[in-house]
Amino acid sequence: MFRRTFLALTAATALSSAAYAQEMDIVDTAAGAGSFGTLLAAATAAGLVDTLKSEGPFTVFAPTDDAFAALPEGTVENLLLPENKDQLTAILLYHVVPGKVMSTDLSDGLEATTASEQTLTIGIDGETVTVSGATVTAADIEASNGVIHVIDSVLLPEG
Repeated sequence: MFRRTFLALTAATALSSAAYAQEMDIVDTAAGAGSFGTLLAAATAAGLVDTLKSEGPFTVFAPTDDAFAALPEGTVENLLLPENKDQLTAILLYHVVPGKVMSTDLSDGLEATTASEQTLTIGIDGETVTVSGATVTAADIEASNGVIHVIDSVLLPEG
């Protein structure tokens, strides 16, 4: 499935204007996709939008709106409260790896240090790629300051 999704994504990317795609940063690319409204609202509440629009490069393992909706009821609303900004920031930074890590750079058991200085572990089983248990549903969505890999659940850091 991962390879089929990757091939479909590659074909779609090839059909779009490469110059236009490279002008859009991670935030603009996520906004244009239409399925990351919760992630972008959380990044805004945490004060991370300017960081994610900066030069980078960054690799973002981006949970979809459906991934956030799968959290226990009230979790997202609670995290978006100003008094929970530190916890929200820690969760979001756990989804970001400094540098540009493409799918071709991944291997089974690979560990990556996140912007929150915790470790994500990559798993590869046939065509399925996971990041600390979350399944990658689309990979290598390039932006001017890095890359996005779409995941199907929200990663929660330890501690």
